[in-house]
Amino acid sequence: MQPVPLHTLSELERASLQEIALYQLQEKLLVGHLSLAKEGPKGSKSIRQKLESFSKEKKDCSPQTFGIPLFQVIANDRASRQLQEAVRQSRRLCLEVEATVTRFRAERQKRSPMGRTLGPCGGSPEEPLSPTIPDSSSRSRRRGAMSVDSITDLSDNASKLLEALQLSHPHELDPRRSLGKKRMLSLNPISWQVPRIVDRCCKHIETHGLQTVGIFRVGSSRKRVQQLREEFDRGLDVFLDEHQSVHDVAALLKEFLRDMPDPLIPRELYGAFLSTASMDSLAQTAALQLLLFLLPPCHSDTLHRLLRFLGKVAQHAESSRSPDGQEIPGNKMTVSNLATIFGPNILQKEKPGEKDAGAVNFEDSAAIILVLQRLIEHHQTLFMVSADMQRDVLRRLFQTDPDVIDHLLRRKFQAVPSTGQEDSAEEPTPAPQSSSVSSQLYGSISFLNLDVDI
Repeated sequence: MQPVPLHTLSELERASLQEIALYQLQEKLLVGHLSLAKEGPKGSKSIRQKLESFSKEKKDCSPQTFGIPLFQVIANDRASRQLQEAVRQSRRLCLEVEATVTRFRAERQKRSPMGRTLGPCGGSPEEPLSPTIPDSSSRSRRRGAMSVDSITDLSDNASKLLEALQLSHPHELDPRRSLGKKRMLSLNPISWQVPRIVDRCCKHIETHGLQTVGIFRVGSSRKRVQQLREEFDRGLDVFLDEHQSVHDVAALLKEFLRDMPDPLIPRELYGAFLSTASMDSLAQTAALQLLLFLLPPCHSDTLHRLLRFLGKVAQHAESSRSPDGQEIPGNKMTVSNLATIFGPNILQKEKPGEKDAGAVNFEDSAAIILVLQRLIEHHQTLFMVSADMQRDVLRRLFQTDPDVIDHLLRRKFQAVPSTGQEDSAEEPTPAPQSSSVSSQLYGSISFLNLDVDI
């Protein structure tokens, strides 16, 4: 069993991983006192309730991107993509109808000089001369029942639509829902959830601005940034190309992170993250990884994308030379500089606008910078789930949901390791291979060291 990216785990596995990570933080690393229970002490909200509330606040907001919960931004992006796809599908249908009518007219003109009657009074032609309009309903009926395993047989558009219908939300990551609740946690991986504005800003700077000196420090055009902000807030499909200033795009990204009502790292975990600053390097990395496992999927995926981007920016901080000997200027944005700029936006103790929201003491400020430095430097490993942790998850699921173990083991043994943003669906396994795989799985199930005396 090999380490796998966090986002490739199924909903059920990820919920179990949260419970294990919390236990290890409390019992082994002693990082703070957190609770995933539904009821906190003295009626206060538990950490899970607070994380779940991210998907329930401000549902009816007019802005589409800025100043609303991250979950709602992603939902708005998904709705915009579906609308655009519906418009494209409508246009394709119109073109098909137009082509059919054109062919009908051409055939009619060819047959008319031959004396063949076209109306109902002149006899019956061999075949009806009427345009054959594509019937989308008949196509859908011919496709028949659809299963997750058959997703690879669909077109790209149908695959994306099915995937959109299977998106998992932060408030659904509750393992107790599988105990007597109507909704069972899915065995499918949780879809990659990064806002369009974050991904496009990162890609723009990665393409056009890695050699720009002073990214995120040099001033931008307030007018142009405001225009881009309004376009994203109206739900427009904004494309950032070489005509946009790198500094304007950098300022737009910082504004988005700054205006989030809930930061990428929830305030409930603020103290736990900062407490890792006093640990030695190995212990700190282990604690940070467990804390990241507690984040809702949309926060985890977006933070991962941002850290990967910042790591790439830091790689171009120093000047270098091209193969022909010419000097390539560095952008001067070291990991320390990036952590200083982005730290206060990612780790926040108070909500923006609250009293003392901008007041951070020197110790906290230094700890924030140190923690974000470690997150940038180790982002490639922090979001990976080790083989040992996967075994712990399977042990736990063997006690709570033993029926799913066979399916999860099959997927782990058969799936090709992937570090992409989304997993491809599994293909049906041929019968001869299925039996051999089953014998292999059940023959090697002892590697889990499962206690079957439940």
